[in-house]
Amino acid sequence: MNTIRNFVTLVGNIGSDTKITEFDNGQRVARFQLSTEKSLRKNNGRYTAAVEWHRLFAWGNMAQFIEQYGEKGKKVAIHGRLVKRTYLTKNGVQRVLKEVEVRQIIGL
Repeated sequence: MNTIRNFVTLVGNIGSDTKITEFDNGQRVARFQLSTEKSLRKNNGRYTAAVEWHRLFAWGNMAQFIEQYGEKGKKVAIHGRLVKRTYLTKNGVQRVLKEVEVRQIIGL
């Protein structure tokens, strides 16, 4: 039996204010960005830090928790899964996003 696993763990800083969307059925989603750093070795042998940005979202109680405690700049560890989403722009152009659905978050 093949088991598909889709797990993402990131440690970084919340890099944007949380945007909450509430739907007609009462569901809420929180969307925010997380910055992480990785070290890169340059040709001269010295290391430099490169910042990577990640789009994240959370539903329900997790969205409410992030809205209350997830302030911009806060260092967190998140665990979740990678989600691919397709949408149309206002001009009718199809775009594809990869986001992380947050399942757990820990303040550091």
